Amino acid sequence: MIALIDGIIVEKSAGEVILLTGGIGYKVACSMNTLAALPAIDQKCRLYTHFHVREDAMELYGFLTREERELFRHLISVTGVGPKGALFILGSLPLGDLRLAIMTGDIALLSRAPGVGKKTAQRITLELKDKLTQDALHSGVSVDEITVGDLDAPAQDALGEALQALKALGYSPQEAAAALKGAKGQAQTADELIRLALRNMAQQV
Repeated sequence: MIALIDGIIVEKSAGEVILLTGGIGYKVACSMNTLAALPAIDQKCRLYTHFHVREDAMELYGFLTREERELFRHLISVTGVGPKGALFILGSLPLGDLRLAIMTGDIALLSRAPGVGKKTAQRITLELKDKLTQDALHSGVSVDEITVGDLDAPAQDALGEALQALKALGYSPQEAAAALKGAKGQAQTADELIRLALRNMAQQV
């Protein structure tokens, strides 16, 4: 399996880039966000890759980060979402915003991606919300570090879901915990807590 490619950009076009490495030019399909972030032609770049094999084709997909590649792999595991559709979805929003939309069930936002209707957006949130939550559980801050025993069970659950969502968005456990401490008691649902926490962090920048 081809895991990554270091090469020189030879061509860039809508939806793909050609990387020259070891005398071979690799055609790599990319999201619009990845293409926009790539350097100019004749410059070096590194892409993390996913090699996709079908009965009638072998295709290579490229990503700037491992996190983008991981979300792509999650997306293509969803019923009815193929690799090209997953690229459209990845290109429709910044990576953090896309994760947040999936974890909070924002069907309207997900439906903005080309070719993604309401039913597909619902399947994405239904099948991936728990997976993205589990991805967030590998870091080391717990709800107990934010709460001090002064919240009822539903509020604790909402706080835990918000913490996991912020970690999945790429914030460190410490950043997420600090932001949620500032939002504690000001909201009842995980979605509201996430919005308040993000607002708190934006004000600190």
